[in-house]
Amino acid sequence: MVSDTPQGGQLLKNFAVGICGAQQTWTMSEFIGREIIRIRNLVGPTGQVLDAVSGGMDSTVAAKKLFHAVLVDNGCMRLNECETTKLVLSEQLGINITVVDASEEFLDGLKGEYDPEKKRKFIGGKSIDVFEREARKIELQSSGKMEFFLQGTLYPDVIQSISSQGPSQTIKTHHNVGGIAERLMAGHGLKLIEPLCELFKDEVRELGRQLMISDELVGRHPFHGPGIAIRVLGEVTKEKVEMARKADHIFIAYAAHDPSRAVSVMGDKRVYANIILLRAISTKDFMTATPYPFAYDFLTKVATRIVNEVEGVCRVAYDFTSKPPGTIEME
Repeated sequence: MVSDTPQGGQLLKNFAVGICGAQQTWTMSEFIGREIIRIRNLVGPTGQVLDAVSGGMDSTVAAKKLFHAVLVDNGCMRLNECETTKLVLSEQLGINITVVDASEEFLDGLKGEYDPEKKRKFIGGKSIDVFEREARKIELQSSGKMEFFLQGTLYPDVIQSISSQGPSQTIKTHHNVGGIAERLMAGHGLKLIEPLCELFKDEVRELGRQLMISDELVGRHPFHGPGIAIRVLGEVTKEKVEMARKADHIFIAYAAHDPSRAVSVMGDKRVYANIILLRAISTKDFMTATPYPFAYDFLTKVATRIVNEVEGVCRVAYDFTSKPPGTIEME
């Protein structure tokens, strides 16, 4: 069994002593060198590695040195996300990537589910089901058994998902932390590789640049595996996802579909339609955050575009909550 997840004070030891030596300063170059050697030794010359990519910065950087990348279309991706990710990763990074359309499976399974944690866990579990099916196909094509699973878990994902002794509680379950990884290792015999799990978001950006990944990829706006499914508050339907997706394309920072509806006047008619919630934050480490103070004119322009261009939406609101108490995501 292989796991890269740091436990408590071990993180400091890894950085200050294990990586650099007690009298040295940790650098990204040293981290890259250590990880490349460690993963090469772990995987060997013929080991088969399966990676789940989302098109985001974390999974892109993690995918730089792998053999088989799989992007699952869960029906809740951003507008043109799958097409763009496949094009960019294959052409710019030379990554062997397969896009699997499993959108109907995900949307059918999410029907009637309102609990955010259950939605995350279903999406994570169903993703593994799809990865497993695809791995079998890849194994048949390459005549080699899949041995390792690579994912772009970051350190904030780990410490938000794992509760320690005392009053600390799990803040939210990340789709790529905890039970899903355990299922892969125990149920499917795959060994877990998480090369980024000691890093914060800004460090991953620096790592991507040092690996010569283009600014277009490294600078992509953060997006998570569950996709728009957790930006549809409450039950997920194809229609709600489409509204959130189109609003997200206008305001890419964060756009969520509110389950409540409101009365409005559009044209000369009274309508009872949907609400879109916008959120944007400033942060250095994604552990704390403050709402971004956009100009009134800008927010007015965004709200006007969303109401005019996204069918079924009549109201737009902006979330001014800091973190804590609010999390980055609303679910």
